[in-house]
Amino acid sequence: MLRAWFDEQSTAPTGWAGAFGDPAVSDALRAIHAAPERSWTVPELSAVAGVSRATLARRFRATVGEPPLSYLTRWRMLTAARLLRETDTPLAGVARKVGYQSEFAFAKAFKRQYGSAPGQYRRVDDEPAVLAV
Repeated sequence: MLRAWFDEQSTAPTGWAGAFGDPAVSDALRAIHAAPERSWTVPELSAVAGVSRATLARRFRATVGEPPLSYLTRWRMLTAARLLRETDTPLAGVARKVGYQSEFAFAKAFKRQYGSAPGQYRRVDDEPAVLAV
């Protein structure tokens, strides 16, 4: 059914649908998801994807809707939010799991994304769950 839908589209799909259709982008996404703690660079992701940096950056933005490193940051924050809500991992541990060497840098990035400090976010029970898209 999905294949038929893709075939009927007059333009190339974007978002997850487009990413899955592009082997280079899907390889880069798999690498990011497998190791969000790694200090990824566009050259490293393009090597994983088997294309040039410019090609990966262009195709990633066209299919996912944002540059690779912006996506990496968003994925890290989504992962951190899930870890904060679903585990008792200390903040330093959450920070390391999502690629931050210091709690301070992690807390600053998290607050910029979610509007509250990680500890406060963890304690609030009435906020809707974060969904990774």
